[in-house]
Amino acid sequence: MNGLYIHIPFCTKRCIYCDFYSTADSSALKAAYADCVCREMVARASYLPSRQLQTIYLGGGTPSQLQPEQLCQIFDTIFKTFDVDGNAEITLEANPDDLTPGYVRALHRLTPINRVSMGIQTFNDSLLQLLNRRHTAAQARKAVSLLQECGFENLSIDLIYGLPGQSLEQWADDVMQALSMKNLRHLSAYALSYEEGTPLWQLRKLGKVKEATDELSLSMYRLLMDKAQEAGFEHYEISNFARPGFTSRHNSSYWQDVPYLGIGAAAHSYDGCSRQWNKPDIKTYIQSRGGTLEPVFEREILTKEMKFNETLLKRLRTSEGLNLNDIERNFGARRMQTLLDAACKLQAKGLVSIDTETGYLRLTKSGIFVSDAIIRELFLDEET
Repeated sequence: MNGLYIHIPFCTKRCIYCDFYSTADSSALKAAYADCVCREMVARASYLPSRQLQTIYLGGGTPSQLQPEQLCQIFDTIFKTFDVDGNAEITLEANPDDLTPGYVRALHRLTPINRVSMGIQTFNDSLLQLLNRRHTAAQARKAVSLLQECGFENLSIDLIYGLPGQSLEQWADDVMQALSMKNLRHLSAYALSYEEGTPLWQLRKLGKVKEATDELSLSMYRLLMDKAQEAGFEHYEISNFARPGFTSRHNSSYWQDVPYLGIGAAAHSYDGCSRQWNKPDIKTYIQSRGGTLEPVFEREILTKEMKFNETLLKRLRTSEGLNLNDIERNFGARRMQTLLDAACKLQAKGLVSIDTETGYLRLTKSGIFVSDAIIRELFLDEET
């Protein structure tokens, strides 16, 4: 099982909170970029253990900034280069204002995309303007309806909570509007983070926006969990909720240590032993994949310790949890026992549960609220 991720770094304008690599000065580069993405796929197809793909994910940036013809070019190369499973999950990230009737019909008619993940963030127009989003709440609702009318049945939306000035009541309205959408299959919700170097970071530094308190963010998260459960959604990962059978298979593969190939400027790849990432510079990427420069990337070999900590970080984010038998098998009995000793102390505080019958370690509902601190506490700095 392998995944393919393609980074499309184009945006009409940047949101104030975003620190993903993207460019808003890009219209003349899209055709060249699509060409180079295709060249890189062909050149790096052997990176994966096999050419079989179970998931394909176009993320960004804003992949819906590409024309359907450019997406067709990319998919044509994918299907010529890889063995794509007939039941593969193929996701496109999109912004609501890109999803015009003509564009959506072309996506459905011309591409194999079977899942759309749409960044809505909030249904409050004032907060959308603050975030520098391009769409309105009405456009978001219209886009969801349009996708469904055109035959896209597997839809996911993103929301953000803890926005500057956002009240618990406003967040409750966002959650209820999302969950009341007809046939919505998946919901991702993230606490707003202030990343250094973003406009949002600078606004906070200047005192022009105020960060939500921990107490308010916690109340928002609790409300989200309760309402999603009431609506029949499974809370399968800290930030992700899905109808039964509609978990994000691509994102789940990251948490399950599945190899993936990352294509495009700033894209990351993982082969089970190392990570590799392209330089986050679109012009350098086009020059290198156009043949005028050597491809520019960095690579990191994962040590046993790094693999152990990453396994904890990824598995404990999921409702399935961490298999202690796998830890013993892959990292040794002494390391497993050290982990178990630390986990027992957290269990006494009600933050984790240890299922002795199945051998799984999981965060409790209380533990989810402080997951980062728990996982850091279980990390090991030295060989044990």
